[in-house]
Amino acid sequence: MSDQLNAALTMLQKQLQELDAIEKDTVTTHLNTIRGIEDMQKWKARTVPLITQHLSVAAARRFTDTKPGPSFTNDLFEEFSDEVDVYRTAIRALIKEARQAGPASGSV
Repeated sequence: MSDQLNAALTMLQKQLQELDAIEKDTVTTHLNTIRGIEDMQKWKARTVPLITQHLSVAAARRFTDTKPGPSFTNDLFEEFSDEVDVYRTAIRALIKEARQAGPASGSV
């Protein structure tokens, strides 16, 4: 079980890093929020099967159902960052849940 848990935690950390890279690339490099949202949608589509494989179908379904709430700003970068935060929070919740499921040998 420990190897499975470590693999799940490693995968979740990698997905979190990818999400952070999408945000950084969008906000500092290409400054294109539409492209950033498209990149985030592709990231989410890649992440769901990984969650299914490493955690469970139920965890993947909860992640799939994660959607940002309505936004009332006219700032596209703020709206983009808010959406990133929603997915970042969901991934962190999965990390916490996985860590509570059992002890991991080594820190991830």
